This record gives sequence, C-alpha cells and structure tokens, in this order.
Amino acid sequence: MTQAIAPARLAVEGLDQHYGSAQVLRGVGLAVEPGSCLAVLGRNGAGKTTLLRCLTGLIPVSQGRIALDGTELTRLSSDRRAQAGLAYVPQGREIFPDLTVAENLRVAARAHRLERTDAVDEAVDLFPALRGLWHRPGGNLSGGQQQQLAIARALATRPRALLLDEPTEGIQPSIVAAIETVIAGLKGRITVLLVEQYLDFALRAADAVVVLSRGSVVARGDPATLNHETLTRHIAV
Repeated sequence: MTQAIAPARLAVEGLDQHYGSAQVLRGVGLAVEPGSCLAVLGRNGAGKTTLLRCLTGLIPVSQGRIALDGTELTRLSSDRRAQAGLAYVPQGREIFPDLTVAENLRVAARAHRLERTDAVDEAVDLFPALRGLWHRPGGNLSGGQQQQLAIARALATRPRALLLDEPTEGIQPSIVAAIETVIAGLKGRITVLLVEQYLDFALRAADAVVVLSRGSVVARGDPATLNHETLTRHIAV
C-alpha cells in the first residue's frame, strides 16, 4: 500500500559556514514551502554545494539554524536528518557501483525500514528505464542512467524534502527532460531544493529562485518576474 507522506517546509536562517579562516556562507536565509521547488542559482564557487552539504549535516555550520517543519536539524547527524525526511542527491551521484540497480534501491529502502512497502516500485515508476537495467551494476551505467538511479534511490526513502545538486550536469537532453518531468510531478508531494547552473531548466522547474554570490543571497523571487539580466550576471562564468 502507498503511504501518504506530507511534504515539509524547509527553513534556513542566518547560515554561516567557514573552511578554516575562509568564510564560505554568509548569513544565508531561505525557505522552501511544502511541496514546492526552490532553485538555488549561482556560478561555481558561490557556495551552492556547501549549502547543501550543511543542510544534510556533511559539514558543520558556524552559525545559523536549519529546520524541517519547525524541527531543529542544525546539530543532528546526517543519518538522523535522513530519518527526519531529508534526502540528498549529490553532484557526482555517488551510487554504489558494485551493487545492481535493484540492490541500490533496496538498500535505500531498507535503511528507512521501507523494504516491505511499495517504495522501490513507486520510485522506479518515475524512471521506468531502470527496469530494463535491473540486474546491471551501477558502475556499468551511463552518466544519465546513474543520475536516474541516484534520484530514484533518494525517492525510495519516501523523503519529505529532496535536495538535488546539479542533476542535469553532463546529462543528455532526453534524460534532462525526464528529470524535469519528475520534478514537476513531485510538486505538492515532496519539497524540492534544486541547485542548478542550467538557467532555463531551473526557471522552468522552480516555483521560486534564490541567487547566491560569494556565499550571500543577492537576489530572490518568482522565476517569472526576476530580471533575467540580473540572473545571468550572477550565473555566467
């Protein structure tokens, strides 16, 4: 039986992060409303991946607050944040290369005690091409296939909020289109925080946009009304 999961509000307040004496994030604040998609844009080095790694607990914050539906996550371990409903698809995908597609998905579901549910089937329904790769090791998949597997694996945990780090990087157009369709279909069901450099993709997928530059939020708003010249200035290399 399919279990209804309520999307969560993800809130970040006054987030600072340092690598040694270098400050990478400066007072970052944002909110992703339940079931919506927020895109975080910015050029390389703006602090986008650092922000996601702070949200998932992979690196500590220097100051600030992270909350999921009001529940404080800031000092929790990565695994406790995952159990609270936060799922992360990192840049580079990081699937298990020696496990098959099926095993990658089942391991994720089992870690969340969902192995006796339809969680894996629900995730694969969004990326049906994975069924034809069921017994193939993850390391033998193409980059686009690995990306589909990585997102499906995150969804197999039935998250309340999903963090995606540049899911279109190095991916062929047909799979980019499939990922965009999946994000659109998740709206209202799962909260999505999307880090992306492909501007047109991000603006189509997102309900709201935040722009980072040198670790600070420099613009935010509705994708339809944000000044395209401002966006391009902060994103162009």
